[in-house]
Amino acid sequence: MSETNGTKTAKLYRMVMPDHVCPYGLKSRHLLKSKGYEVEDHHLKTREETDSFMEQHGVETTPQTFIDGDRIGGYDDLRVFFRLDPPPEEQSDTSYTPVIAIFAVALLLALGLSWHQYGTPLTVRMVEWFISLSMTILAIQKLQDIESFSTMFLNYDLLARRWVPYGRIYPFGEALAGILMTAGALVWISAPVALFIGIIGSVSIFKAVYIDKRELKCACVGGGSSVPLGFVSLTESLMMTLMGLWMPAKVLLF
Repeated sequence: MSETNGTKTAKLYRMVMPDHVCPYGLKSRHLLKSKGYEVEDHHLKTREETDSFMEQHGVETTPQTFIDGDRIGGYDDLRVFFRLDPPPEEQSDTSYTPVIAIFAVALLLALGLSWHQYGTPLTVRMVEWFISLSMTILAIQKLQDIESFSTMFLNYDLLARRWVPYGRIYPFGEALAGILMTAGALVWISAPVALFIGIIGSVSIFKAVYIDKRELKCACVGGGSSVPLGFVSLTESLMMTLMGLWMPAKVLLF
């Protein structure tokens, strides 16, 4: 590695124009500094200067990082160089990160609400809030691009395949049930809706994954999802089914 007076050095070439500062250039500079490198920060200040640099080095993008005279590449390549990410050939196009983030935030919100309302985070209502808030947040993800969601949903949902408009209705039903269950209101509406879409979803996912053995991506966090269809996806539908049964049972029993 390049060293000056015992300090590791790297050369970074990035776009810094009056109307545009490349965000990946900023991220590359921050990553290099966080790894202890002294950065020779070269600004490409015009489109012509940027095009000339790319032509000279035979690259199609900037930023570009050089260490020891060797070109490391862009920000993604830099992450691989520092072993923060696996090489491209080892990277998977699926990830559970989006759904884990949603469930984690929903759980923390439910714990916080329970703590505020009852003075303790661990209550039955906390579990109800966790499920209802998860439903609501997942519905928001779907509603951001309902066209994309409905298209991916058609890959496996049995009812949507028979009646295409169901793919557009589903996110609204999930949001409605989640909001009402969070409020503990209008159970006679929320419970049947959750039960209906929960059972259909459970059956559809179980058939696609465990009977047909199909490898699909789940539309649970929207049409651009990288979450594989499987146990986590099935959990969403089973939680809705559980809430659809529990909420009216609680009203009748308590």
